[in-house]
Amino acid sequence: MDQESIVYGCIRAQPADEAQRERQFRANLAAIASLPEDDGIPLLAREMFGASGRDIFAGTYHTQVIHFGASYRAVEYEWEQWLARFEALLAKMYWVSATVHLQTELSGNHTFVYAPRNGEYRPGDGPLELRCEWEHDLVFWPGRRA
Repeated sequence: MDQESIVYGCIRAQPADEAQRERQFRANLAAIASLPEDDGIPLLAREMFGASGRDIFAGTYHTQVIHFGASYRAVEYEWEQWLARFEALLAKMYWVSATVHLQTELSGNHTFVYAPRNGEYRPGDGPLELRCEWEHDLVFWPGRRA
């Protein structure tokens, strides 16, 4: 069986005021809609994203939550390319944080966190800052020497 990798996470958008809310939410959904359905290398595709609705009754109290997830065949070998595509998407959006979880069979679990310095990212704000946390579980068998 091939190595499977799971990628999932969320992008949080929280407009500063009510007047900006609809415009920013629309811009975020348009950025997702601009993703390919299938670009031949399905690293980042529109179908892997979903978003909460526009009001409290549809899942948005103050924060628009855009969630995503996909299963890949050993995506860690193409991880730089995946991150580049994800960052290109983020650069078109309004957001306050973005978290990506990567679960791999060979290299453990990784959490990638994007957080803008000024508290909110707007399209065109410039380079993104990324922090990575790595966790690797080891299995020790009783009576077996490492």
